[in-house]
Amino acid sequence: MSLPSLFKLPGSYRHSLLQSFQKYSQVSLKSVVDHGSVLSLHRQHRLLLSAQQLRILHQSVAKTKAVVLDQDIPIAKSNPNLQHELSTPAPYRPPTTGFLSILPSSWVPYAELIRFDKPTGTYYLYFPCLFSTLLAAPLAVPMASPLSVAGTSLLFFTGALIMRGAGCAVNDLWDRNLDPHVTRTRLRPIARGAITPFNALAFTGALHLAGLGVLVQFPFQCLFYGIPSLLLVATYPLAKRITHYPQFVLGLTFSWGAIMGFPALGIDLLQNSTALTAAACLYMSNVAWTVLYDMIYAHMDIKDDAKAGIKSIALRHDAQTKQILSGLAVTQIGLLAAAGVAAGAGPVFFVGSCGGAALTLAIMIKKVNLKSVKDCWWWFVNGCWLTGGVISVGLGAEYLVKYSQRLDEADEVKDV
Repeated sequence: MSLPSLFKLPGSYRHSLLQSFQKYSQVSLKSVVDHGSVLSLHRQHRLLLSAQQLRILHQSVAKTKAVVLDQDIPIAKSNPNLQHELSTPAPYRPPTTGFLSILPSSWVPYAELIRFDKPTGTYYLYFPCLFSTLLAAPLAVPMASPLSVAGTSLLFFTGALIMRGAGCAVNDLWDRNLDPHVTRTRLRPIARGAITPFNALAFTGALHLAGLGVLVQFPFQCLFYGIPSLLLVATYPLAKRITHYPQFVLGLTFSWGAIMGFPALGIDLLQNSTALTAAACLYMSNVAWTVLYDMIYAHMDIKDDAKAGIKSIALRHDAQTKQILSGLAVTQIGLLAAAGVAAGAGPVFFVGSCGGAALTLAIMIKKVNLKSVKDCWWWFVNGCWLTGGVISVGLGAEYLVKYSQRLDEADEVKDV
């Protein structure tokens, strides 16, 4: 590289580049860096840069209008295959469609931080809340009315939206030094430097306060059930650093709503053994479901995770994934059926929820191509609605049947 070209670079970028060449002199470059893009580096070279250096590259290059590197630099002549391994990562581009495109530019990074444009995680967090509300409704004394069930479900959705965002922010704070090394996560707001860790921490605190504001709208006893879940939210990102089974910790976290529907409708789990058994079985069923869908999700990052040192069940059991998915599906359906038995559910639930979930899971496990990032993402998104939808429909239909029967019984008593 000629000196004039080198001095066209921003100072912090030039310093990082010189340090990198000094340490990894066998790697050379060939790239044009335009406004908003990032230098093309050999994969090994890019991985070995620190997260702070990568953020400097993003920030510095984004501030310069045009930086052109010499085009005649030889690329590892001793290793012709190296040239084929060079890749130019796509630069960050502000959203041009959807809700985020109409937000003020300063708000966009915070909306991206809570994954507002990727709501599937919110739905996965919400479904266990909906399941428990519908399963608990016939057990309430008196039986919860449809209006009460609808209001409680809507409140749960608001809480899921807020707390999922808080969980994403906590995760990105933990992973701020790992995300720049993973293709799918390198442009997240903290990783690319759009939000400082301090501002992200303050924003996370505000989200938790908003979540507390939703929680206090439920019966007071819900505080004792809801607050402990915050410990799981904070520890999940740590789990993937110390175990190959962080999906299990995520399952414990995302399934918490399977317990919350009972106290939300006034059922004291400590005084009602039937409800406690139903809630416990429903909770563990959702844990199995979470591990199942997140194992598919983890296959999208399996190569980058291996390089960055991130642990996952997909890495640990890559060769046995479909067998494990099948075992998790059987576990999920079995525990779901056990929850129905404990709650005194009827055939509508067992056919609709259990049978429907078994069918949708079987189709997903058979058809998903674990080697295709696009296919894994499609099944992760749509599997949410397929399996979560049929379970909800079965539970909802079971509740309406029982509510109708209760009304008929009440009419008969009036006639007598």
